[in-house]
Amino acid sequence: MKELRTEIEIAASANRVWATLTDFSSFPVWNPFIRRVDGELRAGARLVIRLQLPNARSMTFRPRVLRVEPGRQLRWRGHFIVRGLFDGEHAFEIEALSVDRSRLVHREIFTGLLVPLMARSLDHTTRRGFEAMNVALKVRTEGA
Repeated sequence: MKELRTEIEIAASANRVWATLTDFSSFPVWNPFIRRVDGELRAGARLVIRLQLPNARSMTFRPRVLRVEPGRQLRWRGHFIVRGLFDGEHAFEIEALSVDRSRLVHREIFTGLLVPLMARSLDHTTRRGFEAMNVALKVRTEGA
């Protein structure tokens, strides 16, 4: 198992952060990491997500939405080829710090046979993607 965890404080309400985070149609405009999301935002739904890792080719995967709690949490789980090879549970957790300030925790727990081989890439390349998205989300939300 390997966990990547990043966080950022945003000068906006939790609901405003949620609105930016779940406005999938605007992702191509501002999001450098998750370039596209198609599908319904509801538990059990299948999404089609295109990622752009820093200095790497884009990749598409089809996770299943696990949890949708407006203003608080979005979580999905996907896998590479077959379950148990390289699985990830991706989570966005929004914590209201005050009426107009929030903390976004952006994390993923990776499991499976390939995780030890991918650990260095996850720590560097994938973490940079998370951080770039966090900063872009902050800029987009605070400027809205």
